Amino acid sequence: MDTRRDQRETDGATQQRAAPDVMTDGPLQGIRALEFGQLLAGPYVGTLLGDFGAEVIKIEPPPQGDAMREWGRLRHNGRSMWWSILARNKRSVTLNLRLEEGQEVARRLAAQCDVVLENFRPGTMERWGLGPEGLHKLNPRLIYARVTGYGQTGRYRDRPGFAAAGEAISGLRYINGYPDQAPPRYGISIGDTLAAQSAFTGILLALYARDARGAEGQVIDASIADACFSVTESTVLEYEKTEVVREPTGTRLPKIAPSNVYRSKDGRWVVIAANHDTLWRRLAALIGKPELGDDPRFSSHRARGENEDLLDELIGEWAVQYTAAELDRIVNEAGVVCAPVYNAADVYADPYFRERGLLIEYEDEVHGTMTAPGVVPKLTATPGRVRAPAEWTLGADTGAVLHDLGLSEDEIGRLRRDGVL
Repeated sequence: MDTRRDQRETDGATQQRAAPDVMTDGPLQGIRALEFGQLLAGPYVGTLLGDFGAEVIKIEPPPQGDAMREWGRLRHNGRSMWWSILARNKRSVTLNLRLEEGQEVARRLAAQCDVVLENFRPGTMERWGLGPEGLHKLNPRLIYARVTGYGQTGRYRDRPGFAAAGEAISGLRYINGYPDQAPPRYGISIGDTLAAQSAFTGILLALYARDARGAEGQVIDASIADACFSVTESTVLEYEKTEVVREPTGTRLPKIAPSNVYRSKDGRWVVIAANHDTLWRRLAALIGKPELGDDPRFSSHRARGENEDLLDELIGEWAVQYTAAELDRIVNEAGVVCAPVYNAADVYADPYFRERGLLIEYEDEVHGTMTAPGVVPKLTATPGRVRAPAEWTLGADTGAVLHDLGLSEDEIGRLRRDGVL
């Protein structure tokens, strides 16, 4: 058990808050990460690290802190709900990186960390004397992860980059939606999330190379554009070899049939997918037309693709006779792929998400008992978990972290007065 206690200053009084316990479980226990940067892509990497046991020290600029403290569509008890998820398992330390003394404190912290994580525009950390070249001189084993819009190289490296731009330029946004309509958003910041998962994977690979293979520290160069492009499958190869540009196709993938969404009796959308010979024969029997299982128009993958419009018509006419719940039951019982299209209320109500630990409850200082996404993937021996809720008091852990670094109370007090903390 980590017995360190964090100090916070509130109206001149000193309160105590236990540091997140990093030694009880999690495959990354014993790893210490220093998180710079704001908003979503970079900080989400820190969330992933913290969920799996790393000690994450989040550096926030005084006096406002990370802008994500205020972001989000809706508010509860006057505060953001997004922050409660993004900032869990982290320690909040304020540090003004635009001041030389703040930069020096950051260098001292980095010298004691396994991972440094940042998501500023290229060159920003170098201007502050916190680039990887300098930090590697202090700590050769350091894993330095960088998340940007377009990467550290290439002609677009200096452009500002948000998820929307990375999704657009990668080609990912183009193939979303319906033909002849504006390419829609995904409803979430998918580009940020993909970039964060890419950086997280890079950190794990670099830690393995360091700790299992004897490699030195290295730099992970992750970008939103990179991560979005990496999931666009064979779209560019298709263009190169056939000069065909893959277009948005709405609710189905052309020539992959049947696999679509269908309206139920109660007006819900339900996915039914039988784009395999065996599955198609099962579905044909279920809809009362077993003879279609061996019908030359549908008996092979290629044939079904050529007749996908007719298939959608047949399945649609059958599906609308049942409610979404009935379809979910009878189609799955028949051994055919089926799932209702859920919204957040449906997810919240379905016990499956709690059985899988996809929804978990924990206490939050602002929101009380809250239900939030759990930790994935699931590990049997060293699972991740939420060890500490989000810290709402900006810089609550500053005193304890800097005291552990060797700074005296007088030094910490002076840095506060000078606006460094």
